Order: sequence, then structure tokens, then C-alpha cells
Amino acid sequence: MKEQYTLTIYTEDRFDLINKIALVFTRRNIKIESLNISLCETDEIYKYTILITETLEAVRNVALQIEKIIEVFKCCYNTNDEIVWTQVVLFKIPTDQIILNEKLNDLLRKYNAKHLAVESTYTIFEYTVQELQNINLIRELKKFDLVEFLQSSRIAIAKSGTGFNKI
Repeated sequence: MKEQYTLTIYTEDRFDLINKIALVFTRRNIKIESLNISLCETDEIYKYTILITETLEAVRNVALQIEKIIEVFKCCYNTNDEIVWTQVVLFKIPTDQIILNEKLNDLLRKYNAKHLAVESTYTIFEYTVQELQNINLIRELKKFDLVEFLQSSRIAIAKSGTGFNKI
């Protein structure tokens, strides 16, 4: 049965590595739903966080294949229950909607959205979410002339384990 998995890959700082990693997924026709690359707790080590929906067997095979790449130190995979994760959403709404519509203001308070910029024509908000909450919020905001929204990639930390320890 297919399930969401978050792969965490610890690598050297190499510009061509993204191609090598993406090729592993392309060969198996696995869609990358989210990709984040950031510095790691260990100097000069990078952490790729990749979200996919696949079977456990396919995820295991992908992780083993990725670990065969010379510049990769370690590749772990976890289900949503085994990690703490979040995403950030930015969205733009006409300022007049916010001024005139109390239901919209209630919705923004309900979801704890923070305003980042207020212009005469548009207001930009930030909301830190998990995926299902995001879908509900965007659906509701469309009723209030949602102009634009952008969702970041997933960032995640495993509940157990110690991160990357270069041995």
C-alpha cells in the first residue's frame, strides 16, 4: 500500500548531486512531491528532505540506490508518524476584502495567519501548516478573492535518532 514517506539524505556539497538523486526517482517513475535542501548540523554537510508517496518496498530500494551515490553519506526514510514536519504558506488577498469582510478576519484568526506586508491593494499573509490544514485554508480563501499563494517544501526532523554523525 502506498504511503507518504520523507527521505532524509546527508551529502557532500556538490552542485551536480541533485541530478544524480533526481535520476534515481525518474528511473522508477516516482514523483517527488516536495524537495528541500539545507545546511546540516554538521559543517559542510547538506541535508535533502524529499517527500514521496510510494510503497515501503519501493522506498527501501530508492534509499539503498541513493546511498550508492559516492557523495551521499546516509539516506533515511520515515513515515509521517515518525517525524515532526511543517511547511510555510504565503498568500495574497485584496486589502479591501480584509477591511470589509468580518468572516475573512475570523478565518485568518482561526488559522493563526500573520500579516507580513500590507499594501493599499493587497495584503500578504504567512501561515505555518501541515498539508491537510493547508488544503482547507486555501479552499476557504478562494471565496474571498485569493490572488496568489505559494507553499514551501516540507522541512522535517525525525522524532528518534541523532541526525547525522559522520563516522
